[in-house]
Amino acid sequence: MREKKGMTDTRTTKLYFRIGEVAKRVGVEPHVLRYWETEFRSIRPQKSARGQRVYSRRDVETLLKVRELLYEQGYTIAGARKRLREGGIEPREPGDPTLKQAEKMRKALLELREEVRAALAELG
Repeated sequence: MREKKGMTDTRTTKLYFRIGEVAKRVGVEPHVLRYWETEFRSIRPQKSARGQRVYSRRDVETLLKVRELLYEQGYTIAGARKRLREGGIEPREPGDPTLKQAEKMRKALLELREEVRAALAELG
């Protein structure tokens, strides 16, 4: 039985893959993988001692999801990035307003906790 293009072989025991192997598994050219590395923060292959990209299984799974979103579901890069972010795969951007709001809320809660502790100490 032939493997569908872009599908991973579940029988493999390898933990890491070189760019050519990943390109075949994902069904795109190596330059596309290198481009996606610049667009998706969750795709960060390690470098071998020789300077070659070495992708983990998680990287390959993420790349397959990116390919599905872009090629099969018709998302733009920004749309795919958003979907991956919603799924917890892609990290939020450092300047994301929701992160700033969360930090403000955290600070306010920590201050409130200290006020409650001080009030309990006075009562107790």
